[in-house]
Amino acid sequence: MNFSFSLPASSRALAPFGWDDEWEAAFSSYGAQGLLPGRVVRVDRGQCDVVTPDGSLRADTAFVTPHDPLRVVCTGDWVAVEPDGNPRYVRTCLPRRTAFVRSTSSKRSEGQVLAANVDHAVIAVSLAVELDLARIERFLALAWESGAQPVVVLTKADLVPDAVTLAHLVQDVETSAPGVPVLAVSAQDGEGLDVLTAIAAGGTSVLIGQSGAGKSTLANALLVEDVMDVRATRDVDGKGRHTTTTRNLLALPGGGVLIDTPGLRGVGLWDAGSGVGQVFSEIEEFAEGCRFHDCAHESEPGCAVIEAIETGALPERRLESYRKLLRENRRIVAKTDARLRAEIRKDWKRKGAIGRAAMEAKRGGDSHRR
Repeated sequence: MNFSFSLPASSRALAPFGWDDEWEAAFSSYGAQGLLPGRVVRVDRGQCDVVTPDGSLRADTAFVTPHDPLRVVCTGDWVAVEPDGNPRYVRTCLPRRTAFVRSTSSKRSEGQVLAANVDHAVIAVSLAVELDLARIERFLALAWESGAQPVVVLTKADLVPDAVTLAHLVQDVETSAPGVPVLAVSAQDGEGLDVLTAIAAGGTSVLIGQSGAGKSTLANALLVEDVMDVRATRDVDGKGRHTTTTRNLLALPGGGVLIDTPGLRGVGLWDAGSGVGQVFSEIEEFAEGCRFHDCAHESEPGCAVIEAIETGALPERRLESYRKLLRENRRIVAKTDARLRAEIRKDWKRKGAIGRAAMEAKRGGDSHRR
């Protein structure tokens, strides 16, 4: 049978979208079946737009809609598509290298894949409102867990004309983002865009953040044209309406690929234990010096973490945020892990027994004094 494409031709056509030798090797068996390689640029109601060597096409995802929501076709996926047919179907997804996942608001505690095969997670944070460091840490935990390299972009830097104040804001975020580049960027006057463009040129970047963070404006600046709809934010709280309603994948003129996402009101963790550890790496380094290996960093003797707080080496806010995210992640994991649920119940009973013993001791002491 004679097909209208070859893998070398696929490489040339799809290279701007991130196709490389490894993807080509992973696809080879599907190419032998006459299927087209392609990358999903948008998903909408059981169908997706796919860029292929034959151009962009619309395909149905019915054949690859599993019961596991983490395995549904997502923007950024590489897929094998039927070369013809009406409708055309996506036959399979290639194994993902990375996946940006959050928990949904569903009571069933399901995970939702926001973007797949991402190299950089660009977290947009507006300087038009007060910095929420805890929220930034939450985004960072999800980003590290995805397997991508996080980058924090402080947008609307032109609203902070004082260079010293801007430097302090950048430093505050750097303290909460160890190992992460923090860029102050203004799409208005171009400040910092050259550095961000260079980072984005190195693969696929997903742009995430709250509504009103300036993601669409930033996307337009990187694309060097007004592709994404932009609307003004409210002066009172810096928030705006969701100008981006779907996740869209776009090739950048300077190289690389950008996935723009809708503003995220909720950013629940999803099995992000290692991501949390990465965000708070300095706490885990201090913890190595604790006297007890299972130290909870509360009131245990010989706790190196508490000592770091007392000496000023560690901000107490960081420890509180660390505890909160660990508790949240533990609850999420426990909903799907019966063994962990049992461990948590056991821990609650142990703490309850300790509390009751302490109360009894206190009552006994009061009675003795009387």
